[in-house]
Amino acid sequence: MRRTALLVSAALLTSLLPVAVARAADDPPPVPVDRFEGEVPFASPPANGIFTWGSDTDDPPTLQLNARVDAPEGDKVLSGTYDISGYGGFTHDFAAAEPAHDWSARKGIRFWWEGQDNGKKVAFELKDGGANGEASELWTTSFTDDFTGWKQIEIPFSDFAYRTDYQPVGGIDHILGLTEMWGYAVTLPAGAPGRFALDGVELYGRADQSLRASVLTDAAVYPVREGGTAHVKVTVATTGSTPIDEPVTVAYETTGGTASDTDYTARKGEFTFPAGTPSGTTRTIQVPTLKDRAASETAETIPLRLTVTGAKAPAETPQVVIDAHGLPYLDSRLPVKKRVADLLSRMSLAEKAGQMTQAERGAVGTGADITAEDLGSLLSGGGSTPTPNTAAAWAQMIDSFQLRTRATRFQIPLVYGVDAVHGHNNLVGATVMPHNIGIGATRDPRLAQQTGAVTAAEVRATGIPWDFAPCLCVTRDERWGRSYESFGEDPALVESMETVIQGLQGARDGRDLKDGDKVLATAKHFVGDGGTAYGSSTTGTYTIDQGVTTVTRQQLDAVHLAPYRTAVDRGVGTVMPSYSSLDIVGDGLGPVKMHARADMINGVLKNRLGFDGFVISDWNGIDQIPGDYTSDVRTSVNAGVDMVMAPYAYKDFHTALMAEVRAGRVSERRIDDAVSRILTQKFRLGLFEKPYADTSGASKIGSAGHRAVAREAAAESQVLLKNSGGLLPLRKSQKVYVAGSNADDIGNQSGGWTVTWQGSSGDITPGTTILEAMRANSPALTYSKDASAPTGGYDVGVVVVGETPYAEGVGDVGNGHDLELSAADRAAVDKVCAAMKCAVLIVSGRPQLIGDRLGGIDALVASWLPGTEGDGVADVLYGRRPFTGRLPVTWPKSQAQLPINVGDPTYDPQFPYGWGLTTLTKVPDGGAATLKALGIAAAAAERAGADDTGRALVDKARLIVQRKADGHMTADVAAPFADADHLLLTGRYGEAVRKLTQAYRAA
Repeated sequence: MRRTALLVSAALLTSLLPVAVARAADDPPPVPVDRFEGEVPFASPPANGIFTWGSDTDDPPTLQLNARVDAPEGDKVLSGTYDISGYGGFTHDFAAAEPAHDWSARKGIRFWWEGQDNGKKVAFELKDGGANGEASELWTTSFTDDFTGWKQIEIPFSDFAYRTDYQPVGGIDHILGLTEMWGYAVTLPAGAPGRFALDGVELYGRADQSLRASVLTDAAVYPVREGGTAHVKVTVATTGSTPIDEPVTVAYETTGGTASDTDYTARKGEFTFPAGTPSGTTRTIQVPTLKDRAASETAETIPLRLTVTGAKAPAETPQVVIDAHGLPYLDSRLPVKKRVADLLSRMSLAEKAGQMTQAERGAVGTGADITAEDLGSLLSGGGSTPTPNTAAAWAQMIDSFQLRTRATRFQIPLVYGVDAVHGHNNLVGATVMPHNIGIGATRDPRLAQQTGAVTAAEVRATGIPWDFAPCLCVTRDERWGRSYESFGEDPALVESMETVIQGLQGARDGRDLKDGDKVLATAKHFVGDGGTAYGSSTTGTYTIDQGVTTVTRQQLDAVHLAPYRTAVDRGVGTVMPSYSSLDIVGDGLGPVKMHARADMINGVLKNRLGFDGFVISDWNGIDQIPGDYTSDVRTSVNAGVDMVMAPYAYKDFHTALMAEVRAGRVSERRIDDAVSRILTQKFRLGLFEKPYADTSGASKIGSAGHRAVAREAAAESQVLLKNSGGLLPLRKSQKVYVAGSNADDIGNQSGGWTVTWQGSSGDITPGTTILEAMRANSPALTYSKDASAPTGGYDVGVVVVGETPYAEGVGDVGNGHDLELSAADRAAVDKVCAAMKCAVLIVSGRPQLIGDRLGGIDALVASWLPGTEGDGVADVLYGRRPFTGRLPVTWPKSQAQLPINVGDPTYDPQFPYGWGLTTLTKVPDGGAATLKALGIAAAAAERAGADDTGRALVDKARLIVQRKADGHMTADVAAPFADADHLLLTGRYGEAVRKLTQAYRAA
């Protein structure tokens, strides 16, 4: 089309566009924010630019700048497509290195939107105040896409409401100041594919002086003991913190609520902030409560209605609450069982259903729904954190949510949960432990318990009493994206590491749960999540995660169920079912989603194993059950799920559950059982006596003492697979050349579930990288990430390679991942190892395929994902600590061998399960004769129940075999060697030495 024709077409289209609101005669010209002509790049903070985001990898929209003849402004528009399951959208952040923008002289913001007439709400949000766009207050509003074609959307600044989620906890000043603006964001509709186009974002109009002032209260809820006085602080605040231009009058009146006239002294009055009053000036309204003759009462509410003239009124009516008192369930001297029975007998169906409901903290906003829906629990999903992401902010956020429960009849506290799977990994600055696969490599139950204790102390110090850990999966296929969440492939190994439960919870009877350094633990994912078959997943592009585990009943009990038996014996407080399906051979049911398996949850877990805690679903886990949502609710609750994690659908769940009970499809007895289990744990946690955060331990978060435990765990997790000529440990006098992608990357060495769900590369949290730790030990060290620096003149090379972070099915092999080193890593290994003696460290969540490179490598170390304490890795590299780690999983020769596990009839790996050279002790002299003597002594120790002696004898035999088999691994050596490690864990010391003797003869 020729240019003249384009102009004619554009003019015609423009004439057909909806007419914008006419500009008032005295309004100044609009100020452009974005014209999308190329003046703003696609770039992420701290740079100026437009970037996308979403709840998972599929949720961020696609964006492009398109030239269009119908563009309302200029030639181009910002357009995109989306298909969002959780949440997603895009942001324009102004560069953090430049001054913030001042929008205070304007009435509002407007833009052109191409309507699709889908009836969906589109959220539009502003970023106000703070250090930059990612540390600002968020103010939000929305419009409905119920039109077709271009329309100019005008939003006065007075329409924006303050948010509390995903922003500075407590806010900066709770005022839309407009003098320090950092950009805007658009949240697109979820649930169905769509497209959009945006153009001409600009500021319009002149600021309305009457809307520059706001009246705020310091809280939404004011709990007091009966007879006490509530103090409600009322503050006037203005845009730009300037004095108010006109008087602001506040009329107040106590009216309505559940309290009667005899419960408080009524208050009614009025006061005025005169013109010229400084922003931030506060007046206090006192509401006295009265003691009546009732010995026991539920909580009673007294709303304080505020009518404001000359300023914007508070978003909510504040409520004074007279605390519940005198009721038996509040008496901490009574046994928990009696307290539960008393409280349960008083609750309505709606209140019970609320206790069974868990919402994501990002979904409840300021938390009003906690009261309205009687919610029993909130969680932070991976990466759902306050801003700033500090311990104090976490505690303040959770306390603000807990305050909302005080406005309910029985003031039942929330139990807040988080995935602290290797330390308090969502908190920047926390001590990040090695992932479970590394803890399994330590073979050290004492250390596993210590890591759990450190995690519990740091989690509880931020106000969180519940941890969705440990994962007791038995990983059977290294292609699984959750492999690193497992302690290993052998159920006996997983069971031995369950001391972590005592580290988290304390005593088995739960008496320590009320302490300020203990949390409720969760055994997950029940049952068989580590056994899913490759190619069986039907979740998005996942290949194995959330798929089908097909086993005989004997295999199920021996491999996957065994760790849960141990967890129940250890008193674990909660259990989480798996997303996966279980197909038990011969039962005639075929694959059934675990959230629907009443035979396993009610029948096995609760009845056969005697589990007396409560069962919490996984994130939207019930949604994967075939059928509509109502049947999902019915099936899962009847199957034994006690609390449902319905992050954003909590209202739907609450409503559906009540309807199912009223219809008789879920029994009241089932509801009472579920709520009793939940309340029992809340009482054990001491939440009724101390609902708010105890931050007395916050100073220890990331402390030297805690990091020392993580450092020891990192050191003990290192598995020395090969050490030709005793290259390791290194000597400080050696000139060392370091290369590889994972040598200097705290994000890579920490892995997934670190600060965010998927984790990320880079300097994401305080810690010490492997390179930094090595520099402290090597005065003569050169680092070249890609090995491009000259390689001549060095005594030894250390190449640190491996994986980048991932979590869950996103990391499945075949879903954009494999078990091969990257091309850059392979090149670095080849170059360094060709030039000098070299040690290769593999930082990964699972074995990586070395193939024919093994011959050119002098020393090989499986470093797993060591966490933030790279000093632990350096400790063994330089001999400060010995190498003692052993493989928690089999290291395959090729992907074609997978799955491969100890006990398989065909077993021919690169390195067998349990393999791990040591620099701790000298290998005992002798061969077959020494092994025979060790076998006799080990059998005797076994008969005598002398476990420490038996383990020491087996370890000596293992060293003898490893010395002979090193570099000569065959299937005849590997199979009995791996079997011996399993026998060692099960206390069969004599048989373990016999197997090792068999391996020795085959070597």
